[in-house]
Amino acid sequence: MANHNENQNDFPKVNRDQLITVQDLIDFKQQLIIDIKKLLKEQSGMPGHHWLKAFEIKKMLRLSESKLQYLRDKGLIPFKKLGGITYYNSDEIEKLMASGKLNDQMNLA
Repeated sequence: MANHNENQNDFPKVNRDQLITVQDLIDFKQQLIIDIKKLLKEQSGMPGHHWLKAFEIKKMLRLSESKLQYLRDKGLIPFKKLGGITYYNSDEIEKLMASGKLNDQMNLA
């Protein structure tokens, strides 16, 4: 089990009555910008999951809107809905295609 203090070792010890200099604030600002840029880069799908929209899946799998809806309704194709937009995890779709299960279901639909 990780010790709570292990995460705090990255930062210097701060005391309640410690004075903060302008340089401290500038350093904090620069580090915050670096951290935000890193998070935005990670959220854009680069290292993690790559999310595709319906039009991309339809083009990739050569599906009509109704066939894609059928696969979603039957739970045969995994998806997430966020703000009224449906997203598909490309890694999961590729695994389904490789297994042949998706091809079998598309022929039945």
